[in-house]
Amino acid sequence: MTLLVDTNVWSLAFRRDSDASSAEILALRQALEGRDCGLFCFALDSSLFLIGGREGFSGCDPCDIGILCAAKFPLMPPFEKGDAPMNHRFGFKIWESVVDYEFYYWPSIQGRGEFVRLALEASAADYIDVARESGPGMGVAAMMPLLADNNLKHPPFAPPFLRSGRLLIAQTANILQYLGPRHGLAPNSEAGRLWAHQLQLTIADFVDEAHDTHHPIASSLYYHDQLPEAKRRTKHFLAERVPKYLGYFENVVSTNGKTGYSIGRSLTYVDLSLFQIIAGLRYAFPKTMKRSERKYPCLIALYDRVANRPTVAAYLNSARRIPFNESGVFRCYPELEA
Repeated sequence: MTLLVDTNVWSLAFRRDSDASSAEILALRQALEGRDCGLFCFALDSSLFLIGGREGFSGCDPCDIGILCAAKFPLMPPFEKGDAPMNHRFGFKIWESVVDYEFYYWPSIQGRGEFVRLALEASAADYIDVARESGPGMGVAAMMPLLADNNLKHPPFAPPFLRSGRLLIAQTANILQYLGPRHGLAPNSEAGRLWAHQLQLTIADFVDEAHDTHHPIASSLYYHDQLPEAKRRTKHFLAERVPKYLGYFENVVSTNGKTGYSIGRSLTYVDLSLFQIIAGLRYAFPKTMKRSERKYPCLIALYDRVANRPTVAAYLNSARRIPFNESGVFRCYPELEA
């Protein structure tokens, strides 16, 4: 998407004889106030520029125009000549779209966001992990206002969430249901897509139970404040819930013919999520997994198949893959597995 930046301080509709109550003017004012209205503002050469999709916004919805959908940016240093191409006929600088997706999640953990990251990385999608970046409009500071904005039409409850054009999509399974068909990671049929979503929701249940092994009472309490309960919860999780979930998914893969995948004949986002489940369990409960993996040959073969895919392997070996740690969903506390 090509974006045009006017060189006048008040820019576009502000400098025209327009009705002050028009939607275009109101949208520009909201952008100046830092409200989420689909416009991107920044300072350049001590003047304020507004990025828009067409000159004057005439006859178009302002929400169709913005690209980064953020407005609170500090002053940027002046650009040198040649930093951006010029359209001399109209006096606009021309800027290209930065990414297809803006992904929002906590920057120091894999957590529930990793299931989305794997889908984006496996499909080589054009995205930016906003909270992990630095600079104007990036970092956790860019994520928190979206969680606190009561004026959003479809506000997210918590990370992860994804911005794609005008859409702001939250909940891991919901995001994957959106990304799957767009990147060849979901079946073509409605029945197949529903089956994939059903499996992903089951995975979400499993992830919740894994989290509750170290925080069985409340997420607001420290792990050591609920250690006795965590030990008791983990004992039942490893003895009862892990075999039930892994046995279920083993059957899903094994009954899908000889494809080696959970659905159809090619990789889906469900396979990527099952990979993450195995990786997380291996980190959190290495002794248990070492003893029990032989019971799930199809799942382990799927794990290896996913890990060896070129895009996934490149991601796993890059700095973009955050190591497991004791702040995420899967945590390694040896005393829980004793």
